[in-house]
Order: sequence, then C-alpha cells, then structure tokens
Amino acid sequence: MEQYFSATQKMEQEVMFPSLLRGVFPEQDGAAPATGSRTDLYERYQLLKAIKPMVQKGLACVTDQSPTSAHADTETCSDHHGAMDAQLEERLSHHLAGLQQVLTHLTRDTNALTRRYSQILEQITPSEGQPSW
Repeated sequence: MEQYFSATQKMEQEVMFPSLLRGVFPEQDGAAPATGSRTDLYERYQLLKAIKPMVQKGLACVTDQSPTSAHADTETCSDHHGAMDAQLEERLSHHLAGLQQVLTHLTRDTNALTRRYSQILEQITPSEGQPSW
C-alpha cells in the first residue's frame, strides 16, 4: 500500500505538464497494455489521479469502522459463528490478494508513466552543452 501511495505522490510531483502525455502510448515493458482500447498516457494519468482518493477514502472507511458486539445467544450460535468466521477469513484472504494485485498493477503503471514523462522532458529540454536560443 505504501509503495502505491509513494508512487502516486512521486507522479504528482514530477508530472507538472500532463498535457505532454497526450498522444503518447505506454511502452510494453513498463506498463500493462490497455485491454480492448489504446489509451494514451494522459488518459491513464487522469485515471491514476482519480483512483488515488478512492483508495484513500476506502482505506479510511475500513479503519474507521468499529467491531459490533451484538451476540444474542452465544451457546446456540457458537457453531454458526465458527462456520461464518471460517468463511469470512477465506473471503478476506481472497479480497486482500485481489487488492494486492490491483495495487501492484497500479504502482507499476504509475512508475512507468512517471518514467515516460521524464523521458519526454529529457527529449524536449536542451542539454547543458547546447545553447538555448
């Protein structure tokens, strides 16, 4: 999770002119190709920026929830709760694995976009040995 937030923060700090990403498509090595359509890096940048608050808000909602302590009849419900606990653990494990995969994918795409933006800037910025006229 921290890698994802670090990558998006770095992207937001480095990408000062997102319009430079219009018409530039991700390279196959650093970013996953778009499924079904070819989106340029500008669209991807907008998507990555829009996803970050959703992840932060979702994380805040999870940490703000307090466990409920409503147990009606513990003797008759104990077997039922044990089965539900096993199901909950399995579901949680499945969802956490999916979340980890999504965050890894988003982090990889964010880092690839930031690298590509830096390459674009290097191409348009004159080198130190050349006069800038």
